[in-house]
Amino acid sequence: MSAPDVVVVGAGHAAIQLAASLRQGRYEGSITVINDEAGLPYQRPPLSKAYLGGHMDDAALALRPTSFYAAQNVGLIEHDAAVSIDRARHSITLASGAIIPYGHLVLATGAANRTLPVPGAALSGVVGLRSLAETKALKALLPGLKRVVVIGAGFIGLEFAAVAAERGIAVTVIEAAPRPLMRGVSAVMSDHLARAHRGWGTTLLTSTGVKAIHGTGRAEAVETADGQIIATDLVLVAIGVISNTGLAAAAGLKTSNGIEVDALLRTEDPAISAVGDCAAFPLAGSGLIRLESVQNASDQARALADRLLGKPAPYAKLPWFWSDQAALKLQIAGLSGGHDHTVLRGDPAAGAFSVFCFKGETLLAVESLNRASDHMAARRFLAGTPGITRAQAADPSFDLRSVA
Repeated sequence: MSAPDVVVVGAGHAAIQLAASLRQGRYEGSITVINDEAGLPYQRPPLSKAYLGGHMDDAALALRPTSFYAAQNVGLIEHDAAVSIDRARHSITLASGAIIPYGHLVLATGAANRTLPVPGAALSGVVGLRSLAETKALKALLPGLKRVVVIGAGFIGLEFAAVAAERGIAVTVIEAAPRPLMRGVSAVMSDHLARAHRGWGTTLLTSTGVKAIHGTGRAEAVETADGQIIATDLVLVAIGVISNTGLAAAAGLKTSNGIEVDALLRTEDPAISAVGDCAAFPLAGSGLIRLESVQNASDQARALADRLLGKPAPYAKLPWFWSDQAALKLQIAGLSGGHDHTVLRGDPAAGAFSVFCFKGETLLAVESLNRASDHMAARRFLAGTPGITRAQAADPSFDLRSVA
């Protein structure tokens, strides 16, 4: 029996890792990747950090060099988007009108920036930061900026704020929640990051939203929900992302927070799978969740490749994340949602510490700031056994490596 033709919609980490893993596993069918952007598929995480800060060039951004696609016989369709799926005929139609048949379809459609629903959001100078094109445009503007407003104190907002502050730009960050990264990290880590950004000169406003953006043709000021008027040269909107589910939903596939899949990353259509930022998948103890991380995208791609190669196994990889903000490197292993106790290791005053997040005596996650060894140990013991107790975590003489 011949291997089915695999068509992947999307060209991010999940898509390219899937192609690479299939070929590494000696998959003999054809592989086609549909990229709705021009140029080679690239890494997104460095856009708001190393690339924007001038520490990485375009060549280093590429997920794979041009030679990879020819050498691995991976078809890459550029600057063309999938607009519909015909499940009965096993084909997709592209914006160009081309019809691409598939044996197995993989939706790796990723996510898109949330839009800001306030007056003035469509003014020139109100920008996002997700695509390479957006980042290049923003990077070109940075030298001429004296003041910026960032709406949203999530990872992207804070990473951009750190880059701008390093350039001497006056930065104001507006966050509707009581603290930055409220959904992503513990209060201990959040408070430390808030102090760090304020120490770099950033004005951080919390517990307030945005009422409007004002300007004549171009953004000139932001009005907060509590009545402050903040003059600005540019507004970066960084209020999170939503899963790109439109293509799947139009084809009758089940969607909610993402394209719903089972533990084997299958949609309800056995000929269609979904991976990466667009996929809502079951995770033990968390229900159906969707994760936005390189680790999740890459590991799901590897798991799907194994299934297509005849080696199916439920996806159950440990989530981990990272964020670079100036000299601070934050690394997170696990998911801290629902924790009720935290244990601190290290010295926040020295800028190097870890926060162990427990629910009762069960360790859920470890957040490490400039403590890479803690992070690597945490990834090992969170992914297996034995566990670690709160008393052990609180004991500075206890060697984490003995557990890992």
